Amino acid sequence: MNTLVEARRNTFKKPKADPVRLLVFDVLTEVNRRDGYSNLLLPRALDDSSFDQRDKAFATELLYGTLRMQGRHDYILAQVSDRPWKDVDSGIVDVTRLGLQQIFEMRVPMHAAVSETVELARKVLGESKASFVNALLRKVSGKSMEEWLEPVGAINDDVARLSILYSHPEWIVSAYFDLLRDFSEVEELLRVNNVPTKPTFVTWPGRSAITEFEEQGAIPTQYSAYGFTAEVTPGSLEAIRHRRAGVQDEGSQLVASVFARAASDKTSWLDLCAGPGGKAALLASIAKEEGHLFTANEISSARAELVKRVVAGAPVWVGDAREISQKNETFDAVLADVPCTGLGALRRRPEVRWRRNVSDLRSLIQLQSEISDAAISVLNVGGVFGYATCSPHLAETSIAVADILKRHPSLEQIDVTPYLPGNLEGAVRQSAMALWTQRHNTDSMFLALFRKTA
Repeated sequence: MNTLVEARRNTFKKPKADPVRLLVFDVLTEVNRRDGYSNLLLPRALDDSSFDQRDKAFATELLYGTLRMQGRHDYILAQVSDRPWKDVDSGIVDVTRLGLQQIFEMRVPMHAAVSETVELARKVLGESKASFVNALLRKVSGKSMEEWLEPVGAINDDVARLSILYSHPEWIVSAYFDLLRDFSEVEELLRVNNVPTKPTFVTWPGRSAITEFEEQGAIPTQYSAYGFTAEVTPGSLEAIRHRRAGVQDEGSQLVASVFARAASDKTSWLDLCAGPGGKAALLASIAKEEGHLFTANEISSARAELVKRVVAGAPVWVGDAREISQKNETFDAVLADVPCTGLGALRRRPEVRWRRNVSDLRSLIQLQSEISDAAISVLNVGGVFGYATCSPHLAETSIAVADILKRHPSLEQIDVTPYLPGNLEGAVRQSAMALWTQRHNTDSMFLALFRKTA
């Protein structure tokens, strides 16, 4: 009897899940199942951990890579599952996605990728589900990625084929094609969206300058006069810690700086949708240097607090942008970086591609219209209105511009070209700035400028 008990104990050994993979699974669950944000959750979790830099780098690569490629992982897993993949337990789905990321996308030996993932499954799912995970991974590891994807090459529908190959929902692939009209360029954009990007830094005039970071090997950004890149972590820079500089994609820097150039002769500026504060910080600094008054508004009190930390004492209002007229103040220049689908920042926010869908557009477009109307209502005659999105989608850009002009006959569109950096090419669409990740190595930001004539 004692021998039998001992044998059973040996059979059911306590799971020895790797702490790094366990942390990544927990964050992945929060992102995929509870609508958490990876860029907020992962840094917080890593800061609270005792992991060394190598483990933190592994966790970062595993989480963001899995989020980007989970559509393609699901395509493969659906072929080896003995039940419909959509009906499989969500825990099993996420654990096996982590396994495939290690097998096909990382430098993890095959046996380690499988065994570590199974141990993780034993810890978080239990023995029975771990056995299913093990069976799935054994089947998957029997072929190379090229062999699994070989049938995809025979798909005639370009949208469907590229959706699988580059792990993007079909509606996003189609939306990109509506604008680019060239599947080879769409494919390049999809590919670039899957390439991890390092932080871009922004200096805030009057508070920091690029020359301050020469010892860190700072390389000025190609288009923004305020940006630089460096092989350092943001927290290692004293200027970041003391809020004299920030981390901001070059595309967002260009939205702020181009708007500032167009409004350079205007006395009072308003950033209507200011949270979390990246553009507001740059605009506030430029305004102060040029002697203008700057005000920020943000609907979320928590995000407004973040804005207050970086605008060097400028007023920060908390309120719904659509109700801005209730403040009984008007401005010479108003920027509205409106809530949008975020399709222009998929390389930095990988979960967005799975979280948004076509049905989101209707409510977002309505909100964008209402915010634009509110911005124009507090704009002085002769003033400049900037409409910005982090999305290239036609409905949120060119169509939105046409609708703004139709609703407001007192507005005229300003050609953005004179305000762009001289070396920025291929970034104008119908007189508006339209950046593309595959062309400019920035988020695909959009900015249209208008003048109020009456």
